[in-house]
Amino acid sequence: MADNTVPTITLNNGVQIPQLGFGTFQIPPADTKGAVLTALEAGYRHIDTAQMYGNEKQVGEAVRESGLARDEVFVTSKLNNNRHDPADAVAGIAVSIDALDLGPLDLYLIHWPLPEVGDYVQTWRALEGEYETGKARAIGVSNFQQTHLERLFAETAIVPAVNQIEVHPYFPQPSLRAFNTANGVVTEAWAPIGQGAVLDDAVLAAIGAEVGRTVAQVTLRWHIQRGDIIFPKSSTAARAAENIALFDFELSDEQMSRIDALDANRRLGPNPDEFNVVPE
Repeated sequence: MADNTVPTITLNNGVQIPQLGFGTFQIPPADTKGAVLTALEAGYRHIDTAQMYGNEKQVGEAVRESGLARDEVFVTSKLNNNRHDPADAVAGIAVSIDALDLGPLDLYLIHWPLPEVGDYVQTWRALEGEYETGKARAIGVSNFQQTHLERLFAETAIVPAVNQIEVHPYFPQPSLRAFNTANGVVTEAWAPIGQGAVLDDAVLAAIGAEVGRTVAQVTLRWHIQRGDIIFPKSSTAARAAENIALFDFELSDEQMSRIDALDANRRLGPNPDEFNVVPE
């Protein structure tokens, strides 16, 4: 059996976060509890959800029904785009806490900066206040560019613990990742296998043949060795087990370099400088 012991990373406030988690993006609420229970049974101890996903309630149900102690499972959620007004942000974190029903959140993020919608600095200050009162063990951001982070650093008191951004071999974001690291912000990679775009890549397939692993495992291991936090999504028990079997092999420096060279600056998701979608 593969060693499924997931390493942890220390956030800038001392909180420990598992480097590998289970993502729930686009998992329908009706399927979420079962999928999360399967992931927890496979050894995952970090679950990533969001208000936008509509499945916080089911994530909470799975964690409570898993038989695991609350402090054994790290749960992240994110503020919805229609709750950026400071008062709405305060109410929003309460909505997530109530939906999950797990007590204080482990990590809470602003999901998108929405630069043309409102002042994300004011939103961040609202989350700072909620953090200070113990509503979350850590707070961070998602999809923030360097310019957005620079404003937060200049105008607020708390440096985000993480920045969850699109990262995969075709869009590795070296500059933004380096900026995050230089400022004590851990990079979390969403779409770590490029929403499936990398699965037919010949270079990754060749490396997979060399190490006896699937393309997905090679790609996820690349992230792990770079220091990214990742949370691949899976709807099947077999794939969930495959995605966590990453810690009994390593990629060589030469193999890592070959994957680095796949950088095509190919963004698959929205550009955070231009994305300003707010739900009704």
